[in-house]
Amino acid sequence: MNGIRLRSVTAAAGAAAVLAGLITAAGPAAAAGAAACAPAIELLPALPGMTGGSVAGFGAGGLVVGQSGDRPVYWTGAEHTVHAVPLPAGYDRGSVKAVSAKGLMVGTALRSSDNTAVAFTHQQGAAASRALTAPAPGHAEVAVDVNEAGRVVTVDAGVAKEWVNGKAVRELPVPADAIPGSKVVSLNGINKRGDIVGTVTGSYFDADNDIEVTKTFPVVWPAGGGYPPYSLQVWNGYHRAYSTVGRDIDDRGRVVGLEDYYYRNDPLLTPAVWQKPYDALPTDPGRVKGYHDLEFNGSSPTTNVAVGTATTFEESWPSRFQAVYWPGKGAPLALPFPAGTPGTPLSRAFAAGDDDRVGGTLLDRETRQGSAVIWTCASKQAYAPQG
Repeated sequence: MNGIRLRSVTAAAGAAAVLAGLITAAGPAAAAGAAACAPAIELLPALPGMTGGSVAGFGAGGLVVGQSGDRPVYWTGAEHTVHAVPLPAGYDRGSVKAVSAKGLMVGTALRSSDNTAVAFTHQQGAAASRALTAPAPGHAEVAVDVNEAGRVVTVDAGVAKEWVNGKAVRELPVPADAIPGSKVVSLNGINKRGDIVGTVTGSYFDADNDIEVTKTFPVVWPAGGGYPPYSLQVWNGYHRAYSTVGRDIDDRGRVVGLEDYYYRNDPLLTPAVWQKPYDALPTDPGRVKGYHDLEFNGSSPTTNVAVGTATTFEESWPSRFQAVYWPGKGAPLALPFPAGTPGTPLSRAFAAGDDDRVGGTLLDRETRQGSAVIWTCASKQAYAPQG
């Protein structure tokens, strides 16, 4: 619910050789539980006339959601049959970001004519989608999520809200300890219990010191609204070069995300993990060998797994990037590319399931052709690059 920070692969040869006989174009989904799954890399089919795509989430009964080209889609069945999700009226691009246990999908729709975006909902099998928020000008994305029970969270016209059955039932306040001028700019995740993680940013001019003070940091709003929100601690703040974001929250309340630093063409992405009771600085689990940067994009509900992207920048541009799997302890690991992948493959991971599947995107650096991808039995495929 995320900017592209993007690797060509040299270290995956050993893992790719082992996996050569396991790679399929669209094999069956893994059985529930890591012990029952079969390691494979599944490249999901695209809509007719579309290229590229990504997996953003997993639903019940093998349902997978994401995008194909620049259209929202979902996939069903052992062969991952692709289905287009209708966009809200007047919108021409978009993607599905998450899905509930009963097939309620949420996503972002974009309108090219006036460069606006809305969050939308779509019930699997319905003939139409519904715009949930007012059009937001100048936005490429609107962060939105839904939990198993169908509770939806996103920001609508500058107000952070939670919806049930299409009706706003709760507005989420800015923490009392936020700096002047702060507002909620995104809601990035909601877990099974209903705890919500989002991002607050604020800025004001400190006349005494003649400086602009800016702070962007994660916040957790406990389920139900009976408790005040938690302002999560950050390593660096009060300077516009630093933005710290919580990308996802699991059912235990653990938050994963990153500190994003960019100043004078010198980017740095640092993975960050916050644990309850949110009274300490985040921890940094380290990097994948061969990469300078790492960001977490998502986590599994209950298995302590987090996934994301390892990146190396050259002259401020992401030149190499690879999907990352972190089991919750130790160093983050790389997920392999399909054996025999031509060109210079690149990958990112966005979603993790309790059944040991990881979803993301695979891309050729030169041709920019790619595919939505699922790593089944990901824990048995993840490896530490050598050299």
